[in-house]
Amino acid sequence: MSEEYLLKDPNIEPTAEIIADGLGQANKVYTKFLCDLEQQDISLMEWRYYNDSKAWLSKGEYRWTTARGANKVKPLFWLSLWQGFFKIGFFFPEKLRKELQALPISKATKEIIKSAKGMGKQMKFFGLALEINDEKQLADVYTLAQFRKDKI
Repeated sequence: MSEEYLLKDPNIEPTAEIIADGLGQANKVYTKFLCDLEQQDISLMEWRYYNDSKAWLSKGEYRWTTARGANKVKPLFWLSLWQGFFKIGFFFPEKLRKELQALPISKATKEIIKSAKGMGKQMKFFGLALEINDEKQLADVYTLAQFRKDKI
């Protein structure tokens, strides 16, 4: 897929119209993704401009209230928009790589997990980015998000 970032201008906040125009055919998948998040108990953070990436990003979060009434938030993934597709980025501890590969996900996603490079000084984490432009790919996103909710 062509790697052209959308939403690079810090002065132009993302709107549904701008997003739809940039995603093109993939906007239908993006719209389904947004609807599905609610069923997955995932909320999407408001779009925010990040200077380090020079782009507007959002974050998928799991929110819950503890038995004592404390509100908790667990970040699950990062969301970025590209010309014709959107990316979902996850970060996992290296020690969970084998468990991730055993999940009921596509061979393509398992290959991404297998080839993902370690990060940090001690290489204790790795990141993976899924380029989404087809509804079939969403099942892997939901499986990985659920794994993060349950394990991390």
